Amino acid sequence: MELLPWVFTTGWASGVNAYLVVLILGLVERFAGVAAVPDVLARTDVLVAAGVLFAVDAVADKVPYLDSTWDAVHTAIRPTVGAVLGALLAGEASSVEQALAATAGGVTALASHAVKAGLRAAVNTSPEPASNVAVSVAEDVGVASVVSLVLVAPWLAAGVAAVLLVTGTVLVLLLLSRVRAWRRQRRQRTQPGTLR
Repeated sequence: MELLPWVFTTGWASGVNAYLVVLILGLVERFAGVAAVPDVLARTDVLVAAGVLFAVDAVADKVPYLDSTWDAVHTAIRPTVGAVLGALLAGEASSVEQALAATAGGVTALASHAVKAGLRAAVNTSPEPASNVAVSVAEDVGVASVVSLVLVAPWLAAGVAAVLLVTGTVLVLLLLSRVRAWRRQRRQRTQPGTLR
């Protein structure tokens, strides 16, 4: 197993939907016995917890504004899951390699979580709820696809995750600049002595 693409890909995916990543990897290990997946993820208690939390996430993530609250709560959880997966994937590696894998997984998860939270905050400005559902489903499909891809083509999966992370970051930055411009215009219109 090549550690870097696995850690990066699962880190990216954990930042978007950590419970789905654990659930997919655990089920793959349980039913297909993929050597690269840590055995602990296939334990029944881990699978049940991941399944229940994924179900709760699937509902919370589709409700406008509740999804942003859910994201805020998960600012610590998703990077932690990414870090734990990185450490587990490093397995019996030296403590330095395990620490680096955990750090890489956690940092990647934090970056993708920040992108997800930023994009979802922008989606919440849409007046209709269908966009939340569509974005949430797209995120889940993306996570499932990239995690499934890492099982057969780790470097390709890491490349896809990198492209998604960069694209998402650019979108968030563009949206932030538009929001700042809108706020400036709004402040100028509401200042005393300004023509309306």
